[in-house]
Amino acid sequence: MTAWGATGVTVERSGRAALAGVSITVDPGEIVAVVGGDGAGKTTLLRTLAGAIAPTAGEVTAPALARIGFMPTAAGVWRDLSVDENIAFVAAAHGIAGTALAERRAALLTGAGLEQAASRLARDLSGGMRQKLAFSLAMLHRPELLILDEPSTGVDPVSRVDLWRMVSLAASQGAAVVMATTYLDEAERAHRVVVLDAGEILLEGTPAEVLAGVPGHVVADDAPGDPARTWRRGRGYRVWSPEDPPAGHPRAADIEDAVVAAAIAKGA
Repeated sequence: MTAWGATGVTVERSGRAALAGVSITVDPGEIVAVVGGDGAGKTTLLRTLAGAIAPTAGEVTAPALARIGFMPTAAGVWRDLSVDENIAFVAAAHGIAGTALAERRAALLTGAGLEQAASRLARDLSGGMRQKLAFSLAMLHRPELLILDEPSTGVDPVSRVDLWRMVSLAASQGAAVVMATTYLDEAERAHRVVVLDAGEILLEGTPAEVLAGVPGHVVADDAPGDPARTWRRGRGYRVWSPEDPPAGHPRAADIEDAVVAAAIAKGA
């Protein structure tokens, strides 16, 4: 089976590197979560994998465009078309018709919980329903590489669970999935995680490897410490230390702590 991804990819914009030597691979049946703050390079990386941006340097390995599914942030549907019309439009673009279209339409609408909304205009759907429709459109032609740019951002909790179930199903059916997400609990459920900051990879690997790769360690505290190394978590605080953790203690409790700690360590 072919692995897709990028090797040493750099993308420059107005003299600034939006991506700097980034490498990423995703195998069929695997979910790779790309996380990072605003401006980290997540969307640039995904659009480069999709062929929408030509890299300044490096190499992208991807299937033919017709075998890629792409779901952009807060888009991917035609709001003035009904759910059924959206599906028919995308199906026509991919040459899907007859029994194949009927079977795929039924499966996707059932999986997205949109069976009773087939005649509704996309603009009249809730945000969560619209995102599930956008995912269904990206999956309609059963792509080899599925690229999702923050598919669950801003949707209700129930729809977010539904979307993750749909993503997991796509991977189980053989799609290689790369998804940017702002929800780090989703990243923890992915097969592998890539943490970006200012166009560079801070951490990567399985969720366990990401936690183990944090420089220094993070401790919980009731009071803030050094402002440059402290952040709020719930009612308490987290404090990053550049020292290795005491024996038997983890470097970070979860992906969120790992991401923040790595970013602090980078600037320290």
